[in-house]
Amino acid sequence: MKKKILIVDDEPSISTLIEFNLKLAGFEVLCVYDGEEVFNAIQTFRPDLVVLDLMLPKMDGIQVCRKLREKNNLVPIIMLTAMQDLSDKIAGLDNGADDYMTKPFSPHELISRIHAILRRIQTFAFTSEHEPVMIGEIVIHPDQREMTVRGKKIELTPKEFELMLFLCKHRGKVLSRQQLLHGVWNYHFLGDTRIVDVHISHLRDKIEHNARNPEYIVTIRNVGYKLAEPEAKEVAT
Repeated sequence: MKKKILIVDDEPSISTLIEFNLKLAGFEVLCVYDGEEVFNAIQTFRPDLVVLDLMLPKMDGIQVCRKLREKNNLVPIIMLTAMQDLSDKIAGLDNGADDYMTKPFSPHELISRIHAILRRIQTFAFTSEHEPVMIGEIVIHPDQREMTVRGKKIELTPKEFELMLFLCKHRGKVLSRQQLLHGVWNYHFLGDTRIVDVHISHLRDKIEHNARNPEYIVTIRNVGYKLAEPEAKEVAT
């Protein structure tokens, strides 16, 4: 069956361009033009992924993303923004977006990112029956997509959960930002590694006693990150 992509953008020229290229790539596509239309489309069209513009009439992309996540709808979201300000991109990630692209963008790159996210979902669905993963006081239940720290359930976005699970599966190994992009975002091309840094920062805030002096997710200078047992931690730099 064809994968379904919902395009949410109030600029007809952009929606038409994306729709044309996605259909050529073999996707089934539906376009809507304001934030409020998304929720009916989610119910009736049931997309596998949403391409969501940041600036929309009636309800902006951040509000749409936040409301979907509050309803526990985990549909993958790629946020589109015409703004270069990193804070706008971080706001999208903070509210549950899986990725972002800045306009103008290449339709071919958008298609590559869509394929990457859909492959990643398949990969994590395959591992969903694995036994709990434990490190220190952290326990991850892949089948329930839940994590506890010191016995307390921690609320994670879908991407934060996948990043944490990936780190746990490679505990003790130094992973570059690009390796994390490959392993979690499934990008097999040079991507924006700031996405990794934002998610690592969010995870530290949620799992560490002191995010400024992390015990679990430690920084390896000029390389990337490593998940360490607290007893054998390295000092983050």
